[in-house]
Amino acid sequence: MSTTTGSGPSPQVPTPHDDVIDDSRRRLFILAAMCVALVAVVASVSGLNVAQQALAADLDASQSQLLWIINGYTLALAALLMPVGAIGDRWGRKPVLMVGLVVFSLTNLASSFATEPNVLIALRVLAGVSAAMVMPVTLSVITTSFPREEQAKAIGTWAGFAGAGGIIGLFASAAIIDNATWPWVFALPIALAAVSFTLTAAFVPHSVEHTEAGFDIAGSLLSVLAVGGLVLAFHEGPERGWTDALTLAALAAGLLGTLAFVLVELRRDHPLVDVRVFALRGLAAGSVNLFVVFAVMFSLFLVLVQYLQAVLGYSALRAASGLLPMAAIMMPLSTIAPTIAERMGFRRTLVMGMLLLAGGLVLFAALADPTGGYMSVFPAILVLGAGVGLAMSPSTAAITSSLPEEKQGVASALNDTVREMGGAVGIALIGSVLNSAYRSNIEPIAGSLPPQVAKPVASGIGSALAVAGQMGADGKAVVAASRQAFVDGMTPALYLGAAVALAAAIFTALRGPKTAAEAEPRLHLSDHSEMAGAEVHNTITAPIDADGG
Repeated sequence: MSTTTGSGPSPQVPTPHDDVIDDSRRRLFILAAMCVALVAVVASVSGLNVAQQALAADLDASQSQLLWIINGYTLALAALLMPVGAIGDRWGRKPVLMVGLVVFSLTNLASSFATEPNVLIALRVLAGVSAAMVMPVTLSVITTSFPREEQAKAIGTWAGFAGAGGIIGLFASAAIIDNATWPWVFALPIALAAVSFTLTAAFVPHSVEHTEAGFDIAGSLLSVLAVGGLVLAFHEGPERGWTDALTLAALAAGLLGTLAFVLVELRRDHPLVDVRVFALRGLAAGSVNLFVVFAVMFSLFLVLVQYLQAVLGYSALRAASGLLPMAAIMMPLSTIAPTIAERMGFRRTLVMGMLLLAGGLVLFAALADPTGGYMSVFPAILVLGAGVGLAMSPSTAAITSSLPEEKQGVASALNDTVREMGGAVGIALIGSVLNSAYRSNIEPIAGSLPPQVAKPVASGIGSALAVAGQMGADGKAVVAASRQAFVDGMTPALYLGAAVALAAAIFTALRGPKTAAEAEPRLHLSDHSEMAGAEVHNTITAPIDADGG
């Protein structure tokens, strides 16, 4: 059970909801503090993408170093989410969050003064470690501070900022790159972290899980190996090749780590994550849908930004602005999506969201035209925003509502790990299909060019446009061919994303519970792994049947 100390009065008799804040104004400040911290972390994932060219020129960074400057952050963040979430439950969510915000700010500040790419890589990894101290705690603070009847709306608001944070990061960073130097990109996350730190110090209660159980060190280390290995493989596979030694080693470590994690957790009295919770229909459906939503969304950022910049010729800022309508639909819809799920049913809401997501991708593939301009894909962007907004927050609520209050740090970390894994897989899978299709489509043109020109033209549309700009009048044909090859290459990539979203919709239609996620009872598993099979059945399947799933 958790206890709370803070500016609010403490109840005389401890209850399972000791952390709930009675003051609605204070809850509003808590929600603001958590959403601002979340945007700082998420924006740091996408913010440096638009600064790659400036980093390469100023720091003399190679393509491999540029990738590690970006991926080092996400790798450390994803790998440490679950153990750090558990530490927050044990040692106190507020102190872990505040320490994380301070380290996050200092590492970003130091990054702005980096003069050597390897130093920046190390600082980005450290920033990812500190982000892992922030991200899971933001959601667990919300779920333990808000009364049950207000949790759905608060989680929906949090989820909306989680989805829009990447767009905000891209937009702000593009504006900075167009008007200032790359070190100023780090100013946004520092400012947001400072605001969140101030609000956290003033309004967030100190909540901590009180238990006599030991900390699951083995499970924590194995979770780092499993998640870190898989994310590393998905990051390196598209660049190095899926048969590269590092990719294969990372993939093997991730798969073996996952298997070992499951086996160890099943045998522990007090596991980091009781893997049997994935038998719950709400948690399983929420995890699958959240994974797919972020796989599609992150890969869409990759495809759409390239389309707007390379095909339509937009600047970085204008391309980032093209994503804002998606955020404008996504954020308010995420806030009300849990309420829609209460009225329509959790299963129907999620299925509708995933069908909209699939439909938006198909619409994007059908409408994209190098000569059609932004308005040719604008309807697809709106549909995609609606699909993400409708599916994202009910999925998050399904995960957090399936675990008890004293495990909300782990629940939040599980939610965030699913998001990070989905994003990594989506970029790797969709990006690989797009790149392969582009190379196949451009081959007839590249084959007729001199070798020194053919190689960059075949490697990607960015390189093709750069080379074409140096070819004078002869470059116009290369520009037109590379743009058409990219658009044609988008089609199978987008259809693949639509197929994955459709598969998630079918899975949810067959296995998702009928009730809204927040109506599913929190799961209190036995602390003893040696319980008999009948007891496991009673602990896990009874709540599922009660859902009428």
